[in-house]
Amino acid sequence: MDLAERLKQIRAHKNLSQKEVALTVGIDRAQYSRFESGKADPSLPTLKKIAAALEVKIADLFTEEEGYEVNSANKPLMEKMKLIEELSEEDQKTIFNILDAFLGKKKLKDTLSNVLQDVA
Repeated sequence: MDLAERLKQIRAHKNLSQKEVALTVGIDRAQYSRFESGKADPSLPTLKKIAAALEVKIADLFTEEEGYEVNSANKPLMEKMKLIEELSEEDQKTIFNILDAFLGKKKLKDTLSNVLQDVA
């Protein structure tokens, strides 16, 4: 299950509307809808706010259900996410800013690569 499906699943389970979650997070409903449809990916700080709005841990957004076993490829990531949640808010913001920079660089690289392939 991907993040978009998991967001939708948790929100529905908690009987919340997209608008309710979006208002709590501080974004508009259309943007939140793009997250649930997989058309956009939330930044890590936004993920933190979504998790808080849904009253779950960030790690829960990447697992299918309670008691879900994390496969060995995801286990180190999940362990790091749990540790990040224990850091101060300032340290979390620093880590999220660094991750956003790396993710932005990757998206830009992928986009440029696709453009160059289309040109060739």
